[in-house]
Amino acid sequence: MTRTRDVRAADRGEPALVEVLVYSDDSATRSDVVSAVGARAAGDLPAISWSEAATHAAVVELAESGRFAALVLDGEAAKAGGLGVCRQLKAEVYDCPPIVVLIGRPQDSWLAAWSGADAVVPLPIDPIEARQAVAQVIREGRT
Repeated sequence: MTRTRDVRAADRGEPALVEVLVYSDDSATRSDVVSAVGARAAGDLPAISWSEAATHAAVVELAESGRFAALVLDGEAAKAGGLGVCRQLKAEVYDCPPIVVLIGRPQDSWLAAWSGADAVVPLPIDPIEARQAVAQVIREGRT
């Protein structure tokens, strides 16, 4: 069934696969995001190919490549938190993909708005919230 859906997406000129980048200095957080969202954020969207970045320099370089449908950034990452990285990418990357930011405290929602995040997911990660947020930003990025 998935195969048929992917072929139909390709027939409509849509990609059968979208790339999503997850950034965190913590490999467990990256793994949690990938596990929570899974291989497809929603049934009406293409399958996801995940890429990971563990450093500020890597996430900036990968974001500049223009190949990602969405980015998921850990607001709690050490050295370069996802909120600051989000603000930088939104200001510096031409046609920046939509960004989901993971936040550790509800009070950080205002920082996420300041950073230009397109969606926010609280930590610890709830799979339903994470999947919905990633699906939302992929859909918005496709229009």
